[in-house]
Amino acid sequence: MSSVAIDEALVRRLVAEQFPQWQDETVEQVLPGGHDNRTFRLGRELSVRLPSAETYAAHVGVEHEWLPRLRAQLSLPTPEIVGTGSPCKTFPWPWTVLRWLPGQPLGDAAADREPLAVDLAAFLVELRSLPCVGGPLAGRHNFHRGGDLAVYDAQTREQVSLLLSEDLRRGAVELWEAALDARNEGLRTWIHGDVAAGNLLFEDGRLAAVIDFGQLAVGDPSCDYVAAWTVFSGRSRELFRSAADVDEATWTRARGWALWKELLQVDAATPAPSAHLLDLLSAA
Repeated sequence: MSSVAIDEALVRRLVAEQFPQWQDETVEQVLPGGHDNRTFRLGRELSVRLPSAETYAAHVGVEHEWLPRLRAQLSLPTPEIVGTGSPCKTFPWPWTVLRWLPGQPLGDAAADREPLAVDLAAFLVELRSLPCVGGPLAGRHNFHRGGDLAVYDAQTREQVSLLLSEDLRRGAVELWEAALDARNEGLRTWIHGDVAAGNLLFEDGRLAAVIDFGQLAVGDPSCDYVAAWTVFSGRSRELFRSAADVDEATWTRARGWALWKELLQVDAATPAPSAHLLDLLSAA
């Protein structure tokens, strides 16, 4: 089965088949939906999360094995897994039932990002301090987040060539080559792998939870600091960097990861750079 229509009807069938104790709970899709997974509210206390394609199905096993161990050691709330759905004729991949976490996805919300920057940096410092022996190393399973930036060298240079402005192309190449030169000298820690605004929940002006640990791995923590340019700017970025407690080389590699991520949105049809990309190329 190469593609599956993931909707509320499917979730109702899966829950009824595998978790009959919750079959009478209401099911409502959470919008906007994510890319790697689709999330549905299950009653008032639970949620259901299904990988959107086979590519992302492997993330379920990593979360189920490692997230319960890590969340017990983290100060900030993270997803609590309460059930593991099995592949079946209705749905070919494993899936998850989770405790519902309160809070609003940061996304494009007009929230004061300065306290959120401090909170997120503290969370990442705490995450990378946890013992990581035996954890899954960054690699193909998590799209090399936390691995060597050079894996994406050819792709990044191809994307740079699509930019219409010579000044932008030159700046992007200089930033990218600086990131490649800022080698990681063996630093390996736990990484979240996808610290994006949609995976950050806030409540009462503070960071309330971090979700979506599908790309969890052990590797170079620089990839988690792309939030400096994709989530924060100006004063909030300064606060994030100060609280992050990372060296200059790690920060430079983080800019490289952010550049790669923003360039993925550039194509021949829409070569105009995003506001984040313009900010990235002008910011230190």
